[in-house]
Amino acid sequence: MSILKKIAFQGEPGANSHEACRTYFPDYEAYPCKTFEEAFEAIKTGAAALGMIPIENSIAGRVADVHHLLPASGLRIIGERFKPIRFQLMANKGVKLDAVKVVSSMPIALSQCRNSLKKLGVETEAAGDTAGAAKALALNPDPTRAAVAPALAAEIYGLDILARDIEDERHNTTRFLVMTADKAPEPPPFTHRCVTSFVFRVRNLPAALYKALGGFATNGVNMTKLESYMEGGNFTATFFYAEVDGRPEDRNLALALDELKFFSERFEILGVYPADPFRDRGA
Repeated sequence: MSILKKIAFQGEPGANSHEACRTYFPDYEAYPCKTFEEAFEAIKTGAAALGMIPIENSIAGRVADVHHLLPASGLRIIGERFKPIRFQLMANKGVKLDAVKVVSSMPIALSQCRNSLKKLGVETEAAGDTAGAAKALALNPDPTRAAVAPALAAEIYGLDILARDIEDERHNTTRFLVMTADKAPEPPPFTHRCVTSFVFRVRNLPAALYKALGGFATNGVNMTKLESYMEGGNFTATFFYAEVDGRPEDRNLALALDELKFFSERFEILGVYPADPFRDRGA
């Protein structure tokens, strides 16, 4: 029985989230979950000490399910990690590239490798996820089929990589949030540049959103993200997920948040955490 702490992720073993767990938390045992709901529950119940949850991709945009789950989860964000996404074309042992006729993977992965697959002249077939396509191929060998998945999937399922890094865009990057069930996690050192994530819903007043956000401009606070989403299928109950540079105790940010809260009927900080150095590389 493993005595390592666990870090939960959504997907089959070998998924991009699994690779992120191994890369950034090598001292933790990766804990696969079928759905995001199961991953969040594993963190909440203590089955996993942490979670590695994708929130957005530089090409595909945000991971919608996560925004809905975050506010009600009771979890806190304690970190962010940016992972370059690299896709490999893999097949059963001994299969040659020119024998492949059909390639399977999740639709978003296939779309991100469209040009490379078009040059190969293969048909594509949608699968539930990238690592799942690799697993299915390992369980049902077929010399005419291949899968698009991360390199870790080939290692886990005993497949050969026929073509490496076939993604069309080299800047393809996914941002992950590191989650914990700790209600009061240790704050990051003051020597680190920080990000504060929060959700809010404005009061039903004319220009409420404009007024709620005005304090960030007047106090010189950089808001790096603002996204809206509906709550409970109600078109009039719009939530906003936002991220800003700084810590809530910083004077300028404290003033901006006070103004936001005055015009909001709900406000909750989801996390204060160190900014990943990847941000400074212009990604």
